[in-house]
Amino acid sequence: MNNKVIKSSFGDKAFMAGIYVFLSAVLVIMLYPLIYVVSASFSSPDAVANGKVFLLPVDITTIGYEAVFQNQKIVTGFLNSVFYLVAGTALNLMMTMLAAYPLSRKEFYGKKLVTGIFVFTMYFSGGLVPSYLLMKNLGLLDTRAVLIIPVAMSVWNVIIARTYLQSTIPDELFEAASLDGCSEIGFFLRIVLPLSKPIMAVLVLYYGVGHWNSYFNAMIYLKSPDLQPLQIVLREILLLGNVDMTMITDAAALEKMQGLSNLLKYAVIVVASLPMMCIYPFVQKHFVKGVMIGSLKG
Repeated sequence: MNNKVIKSSFGDKAFMAGIYVFLSAVLVIMLYPLIYVVSASFSSPDAVANGKVFLLPVDITTIGYEAVFQNQKIVTGFLNSVFYLVAGTALNLMMTMLAAYPLSRKEFYGKKLVTGIFVFTMYFSGGLVPSYLLMKNLGLLDTRAVLIIPVAMSVWNVIIARTYLQSTIPDELFEAASLDGCSEIGFFLRIVLPLSKPIMAVLVLYYGVGHWNSYFNAMIYLKSPDLQPLQIVLREILLLGNVDMTMITDAAALEKMQGLSNLLKYAVIVVASLPMMCIYPFVQKHFVKGVMIGSLKG
């Protein structure tokens, strides 16, 4: 048996070198803002205010993070966002899998009609004013439930989960379980869910990021500051410049209030981004598999 090594031509090597250079440039462009924000959050207020920070921290300090966690409004917003993330994602995952499983079964009568009704809601809605009136009539305004119940299920994610189940759960498996006396609920809980870990990891990431970054519904439906998520607080700091310096107990020890204000912005950005960065490594091993299988047309 001849094992011939195919040598790359000069053109192929030049092309691959160009690809590596291009991807490296893209990586630098994407990483630099992240590194700058982290470095600025650990730099002194004077260094940030005077533009001395370029890549690495200057006069390393944790004043910004101390100010963040001494600001009760930021702490309350962070805890609210964690609650919306956990409770909302749990409800999303439950509703999505309960909707996707019957739609993936061939013997489910009327599944095309139900799928059509679901898809219809992706393109047509009542609009903002009717939605607001609906939330008001349901008594959900200015409650935690208003950020969880109205977005309990994404039709797009239901379609992805349905396609995954159709591609990975064979009908023969259900027939074998039925012969052993397994019920529909038992089959769903004991067989379908354990085999659906990849797509469930994808759904957790999709829904989790959506809940964590959501601010528009909170801005429309919530009035109480005690219920607002962190993104609303971050929006006020970044866009409106509304930083309540009286909430920071050691502000008198700082030489420049403006420097602390800029430092606080960077520290809040890091705190707001950190949870999603911590979640991703735990679902990354299932992410690619779930996306690839769930994206196939069924």
